[in-house]
Amino acid sequence: MADAEDVRRVALGLPDVVEIESDGFDFRVQNRGFVWSYPERLPGKPRVLRTDIAVLFVGDEAEKQALVKGEPDLFFTTPGYDGLPLVMVRLEAVDEGRLTELITDAWRMRVE
Repeated sequence: MADAEDVRRVALGLPDVVEIESDGFDFRVQNRGFVWSYPERLPGKPRVLRTDIAVLFVGDEAEKQALVKGEPDLFFTTPGYDGLPLVMVRLEAVDEGRLTELITDAWRMRVE
């Protein structure tokens, strides 16, 4: 089980990462976001930053769909993210090793 502090530790351990001021977490490399808190939007309610869910850059729609369909207990998406190479990960369902792999992959795709 991981949490926001694990996300922060892993992201800041990568080269050239900048943390953007946020009520949750928001990490960028070369001015490109690669992992941040999920901004949940419910109809008729203000946006809430969920620090128990991370949004990850995954590169393309095929990878996104493979993750969501292959591990629906861990990954999900919402209509607001349709067509975007982003997936949400439930931090409580991921271990530190897998979280490190996911964040490192997202970072790597943004620096290439």
